[in-house]
Amino acid sequence: MVEVLAIIPARGGSRGLPGKNLRPLAGHPLIAYSIAAGLQAKLVDRVICSTDSEEIADVARQYGAEIPFMRPAELAQDDSPDIEFFNHAIAELGKTGYRPDIIVQLRPTDPIRRPGLVDEAVQMMIDNPNAHSVRTITEPGYSPYKMWTINEAGTLDPLLQVPGVAEPFNLPRQELPEVWWHIGVLDVVKTDVVTETDSLSGTVVLPLKVDRATSADIDTLDDFERAGKLIQNLDCVRP
Repeated sequence: MVEVLAIIPARGGSRGLPGKNLRPLAGHPLIAYSIAAGLQAKLVDRVICSTDSEEIADVARQYGAEIPFMRPAELAQDDSPDIEFFNHAIAELGKTGYRPDIIVQLRPTDPIRRPGLVDEAVQMMIDNPNAHSVRTITEPGYSPYKMWTINEAGTLDPLLQVPGVAEPFNLPRQELPEVWWHIGVLDVVKTDVVTETDSLSGTVVLPLKVDRATSADIDTLDDFERAGKLIQNLDCVRP
């Protein structure tokens, strides 16, 4: 049997929207939606929360998540990369003799997930043994082929080139290569990929498409208010 762990990362600090992980959203703290997504998934065996905050830990427990350890403060800074808390979680769980085959990351800041989405992502990993990870993607609002950088001389350089095309930035978007935007609704990765390559994606990444109109990446109060309106009208996982 494949052992699947869902991990919810939730720092106590937030520069953009203080206290957002516990901020009420449609009657529940924000973090509760990600915990529910893990608990309601049939293919997920354990749901844990990695946090440096005792307050968040208490709320996470109330909604059914395990808190097998506390995250050290030095791994919960604004600039702390995700790989650090992944490695910490794997190491701490390893001390108890537990090592999952697959890890699902469910960020609290992306609370809207349709029913069955987590299981769909995990099943993709199970059905594709050579895959390293699954990433949720959606259509981007803008094409990167129409983006620019400003060089030291103060003039513009195109961000990307298209082989055989002199000026891709002057073409209609429909004629440019198809691109996709990675969003944090969920990420799935094999534990061995994390520990052996120090990567959360590896090199064989499967795409799972989601509708941009029904997703919410919460960084600001406006994002929070939009998410609240979406949740009221969508068929999505709720606590």
